[in-house]
Amino acid sequence: MRQMSNTRTVSQEVVNGDIKLSTKIWAPEDYIPQDVKNMLAEDTPNYMLSFMKVLEQLKVQRRTGWLDHGMTKCESIADHMYRMGIISMLIKNKEVSKDQCVKIALIHDMAESLVGDITPVDPIGKEEKHRREMETINYISETLIKPFNEEAAEEIKSLWYSYENITSLEARYVKDIDKYELLVQCFEYEKQHKAKLNFQSFFQAAEWVKTDEVKEWVNDLIARRNRFFASLEKS
Repeated sequence: MRQMSNTRTVSQEVVNGDIKLSTKIWAPEDYIPQDVKNMLAEDTPNYMLSFMKVLEQLKVQRRTGWLDHGMTKCESIADHMYRMGIISMLIKNKEVSKDQCVKIALIHDMAESLVGDITPVDPIGKEEKHRREMETINYISETLIKPFNEEAAEEIKSLWYSYENITSLEARYVKDIDKYELLVQCFEYEKQHKAKLNFQSFFQAAEWVKTDEVKEWVNDLIARRNRFFASLEKS
């Protein structure tokens, strides 16, 4: 799923035989799958299955950055979040709650299930992207999760806001792990395609890593990548 519209979407409405254009602000409920809408409209809605169906979108949506580079067989949003969760378990810093990091990693891109994977090159500003994702997390938490598990709804929403606003050390770590996992995937695809694909532009993300531990991982990765490309030049 890729939402390429700006803040407002344009739609047509027929009034007395005349076509009139109207604008509508982007809202998450407009992108809920129809079968979820049907379940929510039942006399006894199945909120668990409704939530699972929304999460499924993360498993089937490919990451936009790879699609923009012509790759059709590439990781999904869920693939990315899963490995981030595993990476979070490998943190050595005893001051960091690895359990919290794993949870944040698993929900940090949950809003993309409805918003889509918006990248910096898309015609949607940073503030609008944040608004859409915030409203989506609020909608998912309040409408799909809270009716059957209020505690989980509040935790998911709290973790997402912590990540988005970087209000904890754990959030800072997961922000860095997000970038590290991206760079790992870049290098894996470069090796897989024998350097016919080059994701050098993605490696600018290395400059935004703040924590010493993740910086060390990134530096090791970059060194290995440099040796890989150097070996190709010699062959």
